[in-house]
Amino acid sequence: MRFLPFAAASFTITLLAGCASAPNQPTKELVTAKSPEAFSACVMQKLQENQQSPNVTHTSRSYRVILSSPVAADNVIETFKGDMGGKVYVYQRGLFSENLVRVASQCA
Repeated sequence: MRFLPFAAASFTITLLAGCASAPNQPTKELVTAKSPEAFSACVMQKLQENQQSPNVTHTSRSYRVILSSPVAADNVIETFKGDMGGKVYVYQRGLFSENLVRVASQCA
């Protein structure tokens, strides 16, 4: 019975550690020849195929794909317009989230 409180405490610390990571540091940076619009469309399609429900917002120079997480900060893929294609920043913050780095790499 002494193991149960230890296991619960370890699990809680693990979850909090994921929330404590620096939110402004991207997990991965990529360069793509695609426009931000085309890249975001590819990411959206792949996430929806995996039963994910992403939201997308955009400005004149960037697109942001957001996967909400109930236990951690949202996972985000941002794509900014460059001279020849775009620059992609992946912020994978969820503990059990879809591997956004893999999805972004497939679309780049």
